[in-house]
Parts: sequence; C-alpha cells; structure tokens
Amino acid sequence: MIRAQVIVRPRASIFDPQGDAVCRAIQHLGVSTVKQAHVGKCIELELEDQDIEQARKQLETICKDLLSNPVIEDYVLTLRSDTTAEVKGKA
Repeated sequence: MIRAQVIVRPRASIFDPQGDAVCRAIQHLGVSTVKQAHVGKCIELELEDQDIEQARKQLETICKDLLSNPVIEDYVLTLRSDTTAEVKGKA
C-alpha cells in the first residue's frame, strides 16, 4: 500500500484573498506577530500499487493535470510505502 499526501497552495507571487482574510482575522484577535497566511488544500490518497516510482510518476501527472492549477498554485507531493521510506517531491 502506498499513501500519498498532496498539499496545494497559492504561489507566493499570487494574491491569496482567503489567506489575507485569515491573517487580518488573526491580527484582529490581538496576535500581531502573524504577518502572512496562505490557505490551501490537502489531499490524501491510498494506492494499491506496490511500485513507488511508478506511483510517483502517475501522481505527478494527477497533481499537475487535476489537483492543482500550475499557473497559480504549487504543490508538494509526499509518498509513503509500507516497504520504503518517505519520498517527497515539489512542483
């Protein structure tokens, strides 16, 4: 079994209105040390495939074509297998 986690968030150069609203709300609560917030999404997947390299290639395609908008978002892909150590990738 392979477990994958994909974290998608707006690129640093793109204005994040939801993150900005969260940051202002935190500051309104009196926490002035928070200067930026970014809101993204986390997708967790389980694959039956046992070949982690093949799974990584398929998941990279899924991340680029479905889970993120490469024009305005970046993603971080983390894979764990029952038999191998953690493998990370970043777009």
